[in-house]
Amino acid sequence: MSETLWFQEPLLIATTGKGFTNITARVADVVGRSRVALGSCVVFVRHTSASLVVQENADPAVLSDLERWFSELAPERRSWMHDDEGPDDMPAHARSVLTKTSETIPISGGRLLLGTWQGIYLWEHRRAPHRRELIVSVSGRKE
Repeated sequence: MSETLWFQEPLLIATTGKGFTNITARVADVVGRSRVALGSCVVFVRHTSASLVVQENADPAVLSDLERWFSELAPERRSWMHDDEGPDDMPAHARSVLTKTSETIPISGGRLLLGTWQGIYLWEHRRAPHRRELIVSVSGRKE
């Protein structure tokens, strides 16, 4: 019986402002360095105005539609009480509440078991570019 491996690494992701950044390859690289063959990968974003989603990676219209829909759900033009950092601040917090701060992806054969059309995205909810810190934690057994 092999022992359980634990591996953790931070990732810094520079966003270009509101929208999606595909981080699948960066997360897969961490999994590769972990030497875990069978286990789980947890990705966590350490911010309250950005989130993580597993979403379609083939048709960019999906991401555009999601962005437009979220802009309608949590509009900047609404009268929010919390506006210390500008009109996009509170809508960004509302968006992150409706999504997730972490994603868990299974690992087999040393690879992420994402579906054919799935990618892992950091979803920036603020208009300005930001540097976002993610923590990637991998655990499981090596082959």
